[in-house]
Amino acid sequence: MKFALFSLLMNIPNAVSGETLTTQQKFENVLKQAVLAEELGLDAYGVGERHGAPFLSSSPPIVLTAIAARTSRIRLLTTVTVLSVLDPVRVAEDYATLDHLSGGRIELIIGKGNDPRHYPLFGITEEEQWESLAERYALLKRLWNEENVTWQGRYRTPLDDVTTQPRPFQKPIPVWHGSASSTLSTELAAKYGEPIFSSNTFHPQAKYKALIDHYRERLAYYGHDSQNAIVGSGFGSLYLANTTEEAIKRYRPYYDAFHATTASRINNTPFKDLEDNIKNGPVLIGSPENVIEKIMNYHAAYGHQVVSISVDGLTEAEQREQVERFATEVVPVLRREIPSKVWGSNKLPSLQQGVFTVS
Repeated sequence: MKFALFSLLMNIPNAVSGETLTTQQKFENVLKQAVLAEELGLDAYGVGERHGAPFLSSSPPIVLTAIAARTSRIRLLTTVTVLSVLDPVRVAEDYATLDHLSGGRIELIIGKGNDPRHYPLFGITEEEQWESLAERYALLKRLWNEENVTWQGRYRTPLDDVTTQPRPFQKPIPVWHGSASSTLSTELAAKYGEPIFSSNTFHPQAKYKALIDHYRERLAYYGHDSQNAIVGSGFGSLYLANTTEEAIKRYRPYYDAFHATTASRINNTPFKDLEDNIKNGPVLIGSPENVIEKIMNYHAAYGHQVVSISVDGLTEAEQREQVERFATEVVPVLRREIPSKVWGSNKLPSLQQGVFTVS
């Protein structure tokens, strides 16, 4: 199994100390997280995209470029790129540039996002999000894979004989499809024979398993080998302690603080409290042994090869403590128990017509 640390750059007062980071301090904190993740041998670092408080992650390519300058090995992910509202020409240019500056370490996870505040900012309605995502992704693929592109669609002005610059360093830049709520995203991933990354954050396992099962079924429909499907899974928050009781006690203020925000209420999670989420949901709160057992349980359902976690909201000292404990007490066991074809020799396998090729 492979492991990614990620951040949405959520910046709220610390639930225990009351400390509030300045915007600049929060950006510096995320850069430190990424460097720590590389030092501890994790495989990837991800930056999400949101367009409203309390998140500062409106410009992932800029943040990831700063991370690229401070690291040398770790894969750089977008978790996710909200392609349903973005201009594919701009996306093609920005991420091809970052691809070169990082030495070919960038991978996009595309999606429509789960925060409806971005739709009016970029001039589309929430009802258009899936059609917009499909159209924009088809164009992005052409811009990266072809030169002299002529195109016409609904969500941007026509293009005539356009070749975006720079051309990507990786051929192609790997793309995952974010999966959270609809079979339309898993359908799009299956159509292209590309990996999915389940958000696996706000709901019980059965909801996300149904989407992953649909993805595998549709892979076979489109002529790909579903047995070799590539799946990643988020788990959201992490808090490890010597016992589960201690972890719950220490993490509860952070859980309550985030779930009091407007951004949290948008997610419509069915869990009534932290204990319910630990028992029936994906949060990784407990002893290392309990966390390993939970990830193994989810792997039996999902068959995923990548796990992503977040330590946003904690103090910097706790962030370091949690990432270090995860890297030393959880990661080695799961690496040994669950093999992964992802990022072998720092490359992501991709599935095309039933055969793995190396991107």
